[in-house]
Amino acid sequence: MTEDGSGLGTGLCLGRAMALPPEKVSELKQIIRQQLTRMDVHGRIREVLAETIREELAPEHQQLSAEDLMKALRRRGIIDDVMKELTFVTDMNDREMTSTPKPSTHFVDRQPPVLQKSDGSKMVDATTMLSICDPVHMVLIKTDTFGETTLVASYFLEWRSVLGAENRVTNVAVELLGVGTESKVSVGVLNIKLEMYPQLNKTLSQEIVNTQLALERQKTAEKERLFLVYAKQWWREYLQIRPSHNTRLVKIFAQDENGINRPVCSYVRPLRAGRLLDTPRQAARFVNVLGYERAPVIGGGGGKQEQWCTLLAFLCRNKGDCEDHANLLCSLLLGYGLEAFVCVGTKAKGVPHTWVMTCGTDGTITFWESLTGHRYIHNPINPDDAPLVEQPKPMYPYRTVGCVFNHQKFLGNCQPSDAVEVCVFDLHDESKWKPMSGEAIKSVCSPGATTSLPPFPPLCASTIDAAVISNEIELQLRILVSEHRKDLGLTTVWDDQLSYLLSPALAAYELERTTSISAGNEEFQDAIRRAVPDGHTFKGFPIHFVYRNARRAFSTCLRSPFCEEIICCRGDQVRLAVRVRVFTYPESACAVWIMFACKYRSVL
Repeated sequence: MTEDGSGLGTGLCLGRAMALPPEKVSELKQIIRQQLTRMDVHGRIREVLAETIREELAPEHQQLSAEDLMKALRRRGIIDDVMKELTFVTDMNDREMTSTPKPSTHFVDRQPPVLQKSDGSKMVDATTMLSICDPVHMVLIKTDTFGETTLVASYFLEWRSVLGAENRVTNVAVELLGVGTESKVSVGVLNIKLEMYPQLNKTLSQEIVNTQLALERQKTAEKERLFLVYAKQWWREYLQIRPSHNTRLVKIFAQDENGINRPVCSYVRPLRAGRLLDTPRQAARFVNVLGYERAPVIGGGGGKQEQWCTLLAFLCRNKGDCEDHANLLCSLLLGYGLEAFVCVGTKAKGVPHTWVMTCGTDGTITFWESLTGHRYIHNPINPDDAPLVEQPKPMYPYRTVGCVFNHQKFLGNCQPSDAVEVCVFDLHDESKWKPMSGEAIKSVCSPGATTSLPPFPPLCASTIDAAVISNEIELQLRILVSEHRKDLGLTTVWDDQLSYLLSPALAAYELERTTSISAGNEEFQDAIRRAVPDGHTFKGFPIHFVYRNARRAFSTCLRSPFCEEIICCRGDQVRLAVRVRVFTYPESACAVWIMFACKYRSVL
């Protein structure tokens, strides 16, 4: 440290000085010296030095370190005095400015140094809170002993009644209704206590709150009525193009879990996954590992129950129908900046189905199957070509398409045939695709347009410890295999090294599912060849699940003749191996890979 204190000043303001050009650094040091001189910091430091050396250090240790000096300065409150001179303001604009603004390193009108600080804790007023129309979406899920989930109720709570509560606290009793076919059946009453934190400085009268809510309901009802009138007119025009359009799957409205009809465009919205998912293909894999379950149907007839779940209900339940998967995948792809649409049509045997389509800037049309994660490039067949012209053979499972939509567009297929293989997906050609008004869709589907629209929740990180769960499932499977072989009168000897060698294969399988790229197979095969002696045979059976129930997975594996042959292997020097690898995704979704293997001495 120099005698004039420049070393101390530079240390205090290092973070600020490092961002300045060299000439400003010199100017800042000069200002700090002036400030320290005004406070007589140099004289006080000299006193502390003399006193510390004289009183606190032994005669043989009269060397004063920088740490000893800082402790002495802090103990005597000198550093605190310097810091107190640095005052905080909430806005630099509050300070008086001269006609010629000075550099930021100057003190204005000889005021002490000023550091800018934003007031992030400031609470908005009650009037602003009243304008926030998003309800609180509550979902009730039942989980059984096997980890299977069931959606019990879905409720949208209007929370703004607390803004007019006298004591800033209100209690609300809400009746929860069932979902799907039981949407009119009560499942119970939930008592809720609402309180604002931090408390509002001023509350609103209950009359103002009720008036605002009534106006919003009236406005929403009018918007929905006008959209319904427009949709009916659009449908009449669509049928006039070709009477056979009446049989096409053109879906403008869909019922949610509460039996409420909503425009299909409201089920899709650009959704960003933050740092939880890195690529569109990883997003497709995430959607794929969410469980598939068709909405339950009461009674016979083979009909399909109409139920499109809101995003929160789908994520909380961790499973849903093909429409739920397609809506989520489309939302994620839109979040990645792709032009994505949900397609409504049929697959083999005329079964209704939905999938996702993306339109590339070069005109490439890609189909994404949300239930499997597979991608298909669409090359349309030209029905006017001569019979000898070779036509592309479709690899996708889709047969017909009636309409496509996203959060801003809805287009009905008005081409002569709705067969996917001959459809041209030039969505700007109104002779092939009849569009709905973008303004009409925006009036009822854009965020905040109506109070009946459920907000889209952000994705949550997985709470699953992949290593722990992998070990648990693997241990359970070892016990189940040993018990099964014991019932057959067979002994079981596990080969831990062989089990470990199966790990690269499981990692490669998951990588291939996510990226369609196969890697690492050569190293795996080489390791297995080294681990299996001459004259021995190796067999392996990999299988994939999206649940973590070991007993259920084991029962499924036994249904495979090849897997049963490995588990029930008989022979000389039989060694068994099993490896489990859990790959976690957001919302506690996971891909579980299991590989059973055995090696034994071949006896001719």
